[in-house]
Amino acid sequence: MASNTVRRLAQLAIALLVCIKAPAAVLTPEPPRSEAKARAPQREAVIAKPKLDRSGKARKGKASYYGRQFAGKKMASGKPFNPRRAVAASKTLPLGTVAKVTNLNNGKSEVVTIADRGPYVKGRIVDVSPKTAATIGLQKDGVAPVEVKPLLVPQQDMRVKPPSK
Repeated sequence: MASNTVRRLAQLAIALLVCIKAPAAVLTPEPPRSEAKARAPQREAVIAKPKLDRSGKARKGKASYYGRQFAGKKMASGKPFNPRRAVAASKTLPLGTVAKVTNLNNGKSEVVTIADRGPYVKGRIVDVSPKTAATIGLQKDGVAPVEVKPLLVPQQDMRVKPPSK
């Protein structure tokens, strides 16, 4: 009898310790149904992703370039960023797109492969590697007006489409 009482007291003590250390959400009772309906559901902020542009149409806007501190970091394509390669980032062109980036201030251009997502600065349409920035004369100012003309655009069905005329 005494052992049953001791065992029961031990169980109650453990249960009490669990309740004391349990998070408040476990101990807080559910509100009555009427209150639950009255509260508006909480919505999380949704950031809209830009739609991929597979049309092959040229676009004009501002370009900037990656800093060298990103060297070796993984890009959206899964490959590490190499500042000495002709790569670029675009929010709307599909990964693997081959495009010609032309600096509209001086007419210099280079062919790049879209391998990352970005830029995340309003008004910019492409981020280029430091190699490309040097080739098209973008490094001095850091930002310049450019035209991005897709040459080969991967399609959803895995075909590669030349640009539309």
